[in-house]
Amino acid sequence: MTDRFDEARRDVCAYGRRLADEGLTTGTGGNLSARVDDRLVVSPSGVPYGEMSPSDVPVVTLAGDRVGDGREPSVELDVHLAVCRARDDVGGVVHTHSPYATTFASLREPIPAVHYLVAAAGGPVPVAPYARFGTTDLAANVVETLGSPRDACLLANHGVVAVGDSLADAFETAVAVEYCARIAHQAAAIGDPVELDADQLADLRDALDAYRDQG
Repeated sequence: MTDRFDEARRDVCAYGRRLADEGLTTGTGGNLSARVDDRLVVSPSGVPYGEMSPSDVPVVTLAGDRVGDGREPSVELDVHLAVCRARDDVGGVVHTHSPYATTFASLREPIPAVHYLVAAAGGPVPVAPYARFGTTDLAANVVETLGSPRDACLLANHGVVAVGDSLADAFETAVAVEYCARIAHQAAAIGDPVELDADQLADLRDALDAYRDQG
Protein backbone atom coordinates (compact mmCIF):
# COMPACT_ATOMS: atom_id res chain seq x y z
CA MET A 1 0.00 0.00 0.00
CA THR A 2 1.15 3.52 -0.72
CA ASP A 3 1.55 6.34 1.77
CA ARG A 4 -1.88 7.68 0.77
CA PHE A 5 -3.55 4.46 1.85
CA ASP A 6 -1.54 4.41 5.09
CA GLU A 7 -2.68 7.96 5.84
CA ALA A 8 -6.30 7.08 5.09
CA ARG A 9 -6.12 4.07 7.39
CA ARG A 10 -4.79 6.28 10.19
CA ASP A 11 -7.58 8.77 9.51
CA VAL A 12 -10.24 6.05 9.74
CA CYS A 13 -8.85 5.04 13.14
CA ALA A 14 -8.65 8.65 14.37
CA TYR A 15 -12.17 9.59 13.29
CA GLY A 16 -13.48 6.27 14.58
CA ARG A 17 -12.19 7.18 18.04
CA ARG A 18 -13.82 10.60 17.71
CA LEU A 19 -17.07 8.89 16.70
CA ALA A 20 -17.10 7.11 20.05
CA ASP A 21 -15.57 9.91 22.15
CA GLU A 22 -18.09 12.50 20.92
CA GLY A 23 -21.08 10.26 21.60
CA LEU A 24 -22.05 9.71 17.98
CA THR A 25 -22.35 5.96 18.51
CA THR A 26 -21.98 3.27 21.17
CA GLY A 27 -19.92 0.11 21.25
CA THR A 28 -18.83 -0.93 17.78
CA GLY A 29 -21.85 0.69 16.13
CA GLY A 30 -21.47 3.00 13.16
CA ASN A 31 -18.77 2.94 10.49
CA LEU A 32 -16.77 5.24 8.24
CA SER A 33 -14.73 5.27 5.05
CA ALA A 34 -12.35 7.39 3.02
CA ARG A 35 -12.01 7.20 -0.76
CA VAL A 36 -8.50 7.00 -2.22
CA ASP A 37 -8.64 7.07 -6.01
CA ASP A 38 -10.84 4.13 -7.03
CA ARG A 39 -10.67 2.36 -3.67
CA LEU A 40 -12.27 2.69 -0.26
CA VAL A 41 -10.52 2.51 3.08
CA VAL A 42 -13.30 1.39 5.43
CA SER A 43 -13.58 0.65 9.14
CA PRO A 44 -13.44 -3.06 10.02
CA SER A 45 -16.35 -5.04 11.41
CA GLY A 46 -16.69 -5.62 15.14
CA VAL A 47 -13.49 -3.87 16.29
CA PRO A 48 -13.92 -1.37 19.17
CA TYR A 49 -12.78 2.06 18.02
CA GLY A 50 -10.38 2.47 20.92
CA GLU A 51 -8.62 -0.76 19.94
CA MET A 52 -8.53 -0.22 16.17
CA SER A 53 -5.11 0.07 14.53
CA PRO A 54 -4.27 0.99 10.92
CA SER A 55 -3.34 -2.61 10.15
CA ASP A 56 -6.93 -3.64 11.03
CA VAL A 57 -8.43 -1.32 8.41
CA PRO A 58 -9.28 -3.02 5.10
CA VAL A 59 -9.10 -1.56 1.61
CA VAL A 60 -11.62 -2.50 -1.07
CA THR A 61 -12.20 -1.62 -4.70
CA LEU A 62 -15.42 0.15 -5.68
CA ALA A 63 -16.59 -3.27 -6.85
CA GLY A 64 -16.20 -4.52 -3.27
CA ASP A 65 -13.11 -6.70 -3.77
CA ARG A 66 -10.58 -6.82 -0.93
CA VAL A 67 -7.09 -5.47 -1.58
CA GLY A 68 -4.18 -6.28 0.72
CA ASP A 69 -4.48 -7.07 4.41
CA GLY A 70 -6.83 -5.84 7.13
CA ARG A 71 -9.86 -7.35 8.82
CA GLU A 72 -13.34 -7.92 7.41
CA PRO A 73 -14.94 -4.65 6.26
CA SER A 74 -17.91 -3.13 8.05
CA VAL A 75 -21.25 -4.85 7.66
CA GLU A 76 -22.45 -1.62 6.02
CA LEU A 77 -19.82 -1.79 3.26
CA ASP A 78 -22.59 -1.82 0.64
CA VAL A 79 -23.78 1.62 1.81
CA HIS A 80 -20.30 3.10 1.45
CA LEU A 81 -19.75 1.50 -1.95
CA ALA A 82 -23.16 2.47 -3.31
CA VAL A 83 -22.79 6.10 -2.27
CA CYS A 84 -19.30 6.42 -3.74
CA ARG A 85 -20.31 4.72 -6.99
CA ALA A 86 -23.31 7.05 -7.33
CA ARG A 87 -21.49 10.27 -6.49
CA ASP A 88 -18.02 11.17 -7.71
CA ASP A 89 -17.97 14.18 -5.36
CA VAL A 90 -17.96 11.99 -2.23
CA GLY A 91 -14.56 11.38 -0.64
CA GLY A 92 -15.76 10.22 2.76
CA VAL A 93 -18.78 8.55 4.36
CA VAL A 94 -19.69 8.47 8.06
CA HIS A 95 -22.52 6.40 9.53
CA THR A 96 -23.53 7.19 13.11
CA HIS A 97 -26.09 6.16 15.70
CA SER A 98 -26.08 9.61 17.32
CA PRO A 99 -28.94 9.81 19.83
CA TYR A 100 -30.85 12.97 18.91
CA ALA A 101 -30.70 12.35 15.17
CA THR A 102 -31.61 8.71 15.68
CA THR A 103 -34.60 9.83 17.73
CA PHE A 104 -35.88 11.65 14.63
CA ALA A 105 -35.05 8.56 12.56
CA SER A 106 -37.08 6.40 14.94
CA LEU A 107 -40.02 8.78 14.55
CA ARG A 108 -39.40 8.72 10.78
CA GLU A 109 -39.44 12.49 10.86
CA PRO A 110 -36.92 14.69 9.01
CA ILE A 111 -34.73 17.07 10.98
CA PRO A 112 -36.19 20.51 10.21
CA ALA A 113 -34.19 23.59 9.22
CA VAL A 114 -34.31 25.34 12.59
CA HIS A 115 -30.57 26.10 12.78
CA TYR A 116 -28.27 27.42 10.07
CA LEU A 117 -25.88 24.47 10.35
CA VAL A 118 -28.48 22.24 8.73
CA ALA A 119 -27.23 23.82 5.50
CA ALA A 120 -24.12 21.65 5.92
CA ALA A 121 -26.37 18.70 5.10
CA GLY A 122 -28.03 20.51 2.19
CA GLY A 123 -31.17 21.51 4.11
CA PRO A 124 -33.71 19.60 6.20
CA VAL A 125 -32.39 16.07 6.75
CA PRO A 126 -34.75 13.51 5.14
CA VAL A 127 -35.44 9.95 6.22
CA ALA A 128 -34.51 6.98 4.03
CA PRO A 129 -37.14 4.20 4.07
CA TYR A 130 -36.51 1.35 6.49
CA ALA A 131 -34.39 -1.61 5.43
CA ARG A 132 -32.44 -4.01 7.62
CA PHE A 133 -28.83 -3.15 8.40
CA GLY A 134 -26.20 -4.74 6.17
CA THR A 135 -28.49 -5.12 3.14
CA THR A 136 -28.31 -3.87 -0.42
CA ASP A 137 -31.84 -2.52 0.06
CA LEU A 138 -30.54 -0.18 2.75
CA ALA A 139 -27.72 0.94 0.46
CA ALA A 140 -30.18 1.66 -2.37
CA ASN A 141 -32.46 3.62 -0.04
CA VAL A 142 -29.56 5.75 1.14
CA VAL A 143 -28.43 6.57 -2.41
CA GLU A 144 -31.96 7.49 -3.49
CA THR A 145 -32.59 9.66 -0.42
CA LEU A 146 -29.26 11.46 -0.51
CA GLY A 147 -29.48 12.38 -4.17
CA SER A 148 -27.25 15.37 -4.88
CA PRO A 149 -26.14 17.79 -3.46
CA ARG A 150 -27.68 16.57 -0.18
CA ASP A 151 -24.94 15.46 2.20
CA ALA A 152 -26.86 13.63 4.95
CA CYS A 153 -29.93 11.53 5.53
CA LEU A 154 -31.51 9.61 8.36
CA LEU A 155 -32.00 5.85 8.23
CA ALA A 156 -35.45 4.93 9.52
CA ASN A 157 -35.20 3.32 12.98
CA HIS A 158 -31.42 3.18 12.67
CA GLY A 159 -29.18 6.26 12.47
CA VAL A 160 -27.49 8.74 10.13
CA VAL A 161 -25.36 8.70 6.99
CA ALA A 162 -23.28 11.80 6.24
CA VAL A 163 -20.98 12.34 3.27
CA GLY A 164 -18.41 14.94 2.24
CA ASP A 165 -15.53 15.81 -0.02
CA SER A 166 -13.31 14.03 2.50
CA LEU A 167 -13.67 11.92 5.62
CA ALA A 168 -13.06 15.06 7.68
CA ASP A 169 -15.90 16.89 5.89
CA ALA A 170 -18.26 13.94 6.28
CA PHE A 171 -17.48 13.74 9.99
CA GLU A 172 -18.16 17.46 10.52
CA THR A 173 -21.47 17.07 8.69
CA ALA A 174 -22.41 14.18 10.98
CA VAL A 175 -21.60 16.37 13.99
CA ALA A 176 -23.71 19.21 12.55
CA VAL A 177 -26.66 16.86 11.94
CA GLU A 178 -26.61 15.68 15.55
CA TYR A 179 -26.37 19.26 16.84
CA CYS A 180 -29.28 20.39 14.66
CA ALA A 181 -31.36 17.41 15.80
CA ARG A 182 -30.73 18.36 19.42
CA ILE A 183 -31.67 22.01 18.81
CA ALA A 184 -34.84 20.97 16.95
CA HIS A 185 -35.83 18.65 19.80
CA GLN A 186 -35.19 21.29 22.47
CA ALA A 187 -36.93 24.06 20.54
CA ALA A 188 -40.02 21.91 19.96
CA ALA A 189 -40.14 21.13 23.69
CA ILE A 190 -40.42 24.87 24.42
CA GLY A 191 -42.60 26.14 21.57
CA ASP A 192 -42.99 26.22 17.80
CA PRO A 193 -39.59 26.49 16.08
CA VAL A 194 -39.34 28.82 13.08
CA GLU A 195 -37.78 27.11 10.07
CA LEU A 196 -35.45 28.72 7.58
CA ASP A 197 -36.88 29.05 4.08
CA ALA A 198 -35.42 27.77 0.80
CA ASP A 199 -33.78 31.08 -0.13
CA GLN A 200 -32.14 31.39 3.27
CA LEU A 201 -30.87 27.82 3.05
CA ALA A 202 -29.42 28.39 -0.42
CA ASP A 203 -27.62 31.49 0.83
CA LEU A 204 -26.30 29.58 3.84
CA ARG A 205 -25.06 26.74 1.65
CA ASP A 206 -23.10 29.18 -0.49
CA ALA A 207 -21.68 30.86 2.61
CA LEU A 208 -20.61 27.53 4.15
CA ASP A 209 -18.97 26.45 0.88
CA ALA A 210 -17.02 29.74 0.77
CA TYR A 211 -15.98 29.30 4.38
CA ARG A 212 -14.68 25.78 3.69
CA ASP A 213 -12.78 27.00 0.63
CA GLN A 214 -10.92 29.46 2.83
CA GLY A 215 -9.57 26.56 4.85
